[in-house]
Amino acid sequence: MSRRALLAIALIVCALCALLLVAHNFHGKPVNQSPAQSTPLQHQGLAGVGLPVRLKIPKIGVDAAIEDVGLIPDGSMGVPDKLADVAWYKLGPRPGQQGSAVIAGHRSSKEWMPAVFDNLHDLRPGDYLYIEDDKGSTITFIIRESRTYDPEANAGDVFSQSDGVHLNLITCDGTWNEAQKSFSKRLVIFADAL
Repeated sequence: MSRRALLAIALIVCALCALLLVAHNFHGKPVNQSPAQSTPLQHQGLAGVGLPVRLKIPKIGVDAAIEDVGLIPDGSMGVPDKLADVAWYKLGPRPGQQGSAVIAGHRSSKEWMPAVFDNLHDLRPGDYLYIEDDKGSTITFIIRESRTYDPEANAGDVFSQSDGVHLNLITCDGTWNEAQKSFSKRLVIFADAL
């Protein structure tokens, strides 16, 4: 198999493993409501919050287009089409609405092509990130914490908080396992609206 084909497979696997965290816990059990019960129309503040179109994280040089994704047939969250884009889980709250909005992005190895969340691990509590919406508004978030999860850990807290306006970013982390075609950890950045 060519190096290019291996790269494509590895990036798809990385994205899928990271995004499974969002729609399921690491054991594969759903932790969110079914899509029919969890539509954007049911979240507070719909009239005042537009659809997210860009994610900006100045500290790590991210200025990415936001794709909206739902669930794929196996029940996991869809992935961004491009390495430079991020994906917002449209069956949850919009960034800026009550609850935990979730955005995922690709991470690659140093040997591969760059991806949007390659440097997500450099973010620290107190750093800022910004969401621009289709109404021309910008919502500012401040990072509260970062957590690394094992693949088998329960990750329900990634999108289950309803006590405020949150944005959680997720990607792969740890070391690349060539045999399993997967990273060993998942990294989640938890942020709160200002």
